[in-house]
Amino acid sequence: MIRRAVLVLLGLVWLGPTYLLLVNASRPADSYDPAAAWVPSGDFALLENFARAVDGANLGGSLASTAFYSVVSPLLGVLIGALAGYVIVVLRLRYGFWWFLLIFGGTVFPSQMLLVPLFVGYSDAGLYDSRLGLILIYTAINVPLAAFVLRNFYSGIAFSIFEAARMDGASTFRVFWRIYLPMSLPALTAVFILEFTFIWNDLVFGLTLTQSEEVRPVMTAIAGLMTDVYAGTPVPVGLAAGLVVSLPTVVLFLATQRLFARGLSLGSVQ
Repeated sequence: MIRRAVLVLLGLVWLGPTYLLLVNASRPADSYDPAAAWVPSGDFALLENFARAVDGANLGGSLASTAFYSVVSPLLGVLIGALAGYVIVVLRLRYGFWWFLLIFGGTVFPSQMLLVPLFVGYSDAGLYDSRLGLILIYTAINVPLAAFVLRNFYSGIAFSIFEAARMDGASTFRVFWRIYLPMSLPALTAVFILEFTFIWNDLVFGLTLTQSEEVRPVMTAIAGLMTDVYAGTPVPVGLAAGLVVSLPTVVLFLATQRLFARGLSLGSVQ
């Protein structure tokens, strides 16, 4: 009984901010009152507020750019990470463990340490405020996680599968493409979802490496919208933008949750 009561209390605490977000994002833009933030409004204006945010911050272009980054970079990241795991584990790359440490070791440092050298390097290379620049940095950040997950996954697959395929005349790349990659679909899906969510919600790199409305990610656009609150942007407009923009990650997880759950096992059951 006590355990259930504690769980209910924790659930209410967790749902509190969500309730405030839903209530205030749905109220008319000109009727926001901090003193009545917990009281629902009689009018539902969520879509109107979001449309106003789209017009005010050009969220349409930012959403398209973010969707592009969030699909292309994870795809490249999981493919490169899968190749790295395959070469290290299956092909038994010489000094493979040290190569893995080289790939994964950079993740021990906070990403904020990279901002200044990245900004300088991107400016010198002409990659600042470009889609290619963001694709490169997002892919580079995603590769270590993919390599870590796929290395563990391939370690649980019997090496005799590779030997049998090679005896049948398949090349090493064909074995990877036709056998190992399809077998690792649950792990690939789990990594893709995590990396998609990270890129979709990224603010730091978008804020540092972009400037134009056509290139910047959507979270950077929303941050710019919210900084204009005191210049006339109503709070419900910013909240509505944040609420609607967060839906793609929720929909993606709900649509692929079975594959995601299987991928978390990392191939423990083969």
